[in-house]
Amino acid sequence: MTAPQLSHLNAAGEVHMVEVGDRPATARQATAEGFISMEAATLALVLEGRAPKGDVLAVARVAAIQAAKRTWELIPLCHPIALSGVSVQLEPAADGSGLRLLATARTTGPTGVEMEALTAVQVGLLTLYDMLKSADPAMTIGPVRLLAKSGGRGGEWQRHG
Repeated sequence: MTAPQLSHLNAAGEVHMVEVGDRPATARQATAEGFISMEAATLALVLEGRAPKGDVLAVARVAAIQAAKRTWELIPLCHPIALSGVSVQLEPAADGSGLRLLATARTTGPTGVEMEALTAVQVGLLTLYDMLKSADPAMTIGPVRLLAKSGGRGGEWQRHG
């Protein structure tokens, strides 16, 4: 089986930033999710608005949006992208073990927004950890994963299972 061609390597095998100037601008969207597990008492603090540092969900939401906007500064070969929107949802995990953070990034441009959605999730979860660590230092982050993307040459992709 032949290894896939990695777009961030040139013919000499050197790392470079992918040229996207000749690609058409298309509507693109990516959605990612992540989880932070915590003790039931810590989750109750969050859901009842009693966390010592205030409204941790609002702060995590703003942190996630800010992170999506600054992804290109954090990931060395990412392009700066003019995001048209970022939405962030926080809810209790289905199994009651903590919180689920869902982030969707959107743009119309020549490259995708998967990294922006994933970065939003990671930083939102890290913010929750930071704001709740005094109550529960054993919290665990993960998994974090891409759920779906659309637009561009790759078209539609959705995680199954």
